[in-house]
Amino acid sequence: MTEATENQYAHPEVLVDIPWIEDHLQDPNTRIVEVDYDPVANYELGHIPGSVLVNWKHDVNDPLNRNILTKQAFEQLMQRIGVNNDSTLVLYGDFNNWFAAFAFWAFKYYGYKDVRILNGGRKKWLAEDKPVTKDIPSYPKGNFKLDQQLEPDKNIRTFLNYVRNTLGTTTLIDVRSPKEFTGEITAPPEYPTEHAQRGGHIPNAINIPWGQAVNDTDGTFKSTEELRKLYESKGVTPEKEVITYCRIGERSSHTWFVLSYLLGYPNVKNYDGSWTEWGNMIDNPIEK
Repeated sequence: MTEATENQYAHPEVLVDIPWIEDHLQDPNTRIVEVDYDPVANYELGHIPGSVLVNWKHDVNDPLNRNILTKQAFEQLMQRIGVNNDSTLVLYGDFNNWFAAFAFWAFKYYGYKDVRILNGGRKKWLAEDKPVTKDIPSYPKGNFKLDQQLEPDKNIRTFLNYVRNTLGTTTLIDVRSPKEFTGEITAPPEYPTEHAQRGGHIPNAINIPWGQAVNDTDGTFKSTEELRKLYESKGVTPEKEVITYCRIGERSSHTWFVLSYLLGYPNVKNYDGSWTEWGNMIDNPIEK
């Protein structure tokens, strides 16, 4: 696939910068949303004025099933934070937008059209000494409605059986840390008690940690040229079907975002069952 063909699938415009946010702080059609790993240590201590909180664990995940939120819950969430069908959603958060990307993926799964990410997230906003507030905004209930006939976008999500049945024919990217990949540890430091029964990785997977796609200094995404070099040097090229995974699908959604929206890879799926599903299933093959 040529670079020209590849770029027709890229959508770098979904990344917005701080001046864009400043220009839209009073725009009633723009809803700024903070998505954090730990909202107590972040949103509640100070957030972008006018931004609302979406809790990744309680709002983007189903409270009972091991799954993301349902279509009905998604519709209710959008209405609760004052979103209409034509609203522009801008997501940002801690951990270099790790959880903002997870929410982006989930919202795209249900077909929300205008979702964007603040490049650099909380880290860059605070580094540039931009204003924060502890005030919790209140917006009128939104009138967002899902088209009940619309099916979720199955082109961006995959499940265990598909991964198992396509071993050796798809390109698997394990975006976890090297120690998780080798099985030395079974959970990242952020989740020391949330681990699978076995350590290791899915057979044939390539380890490209998700954080390699961002600049350490300010949390922004690396340039297109740097990103292309990072993935193509590991054999991850645009013409291949790519599946990303991590522990429960949030870090892998960050890599899915990079490949799909910044590099324009046309066939990338996020396996959100990830290692907590694969590593706990009886008789699943693993490699160390």
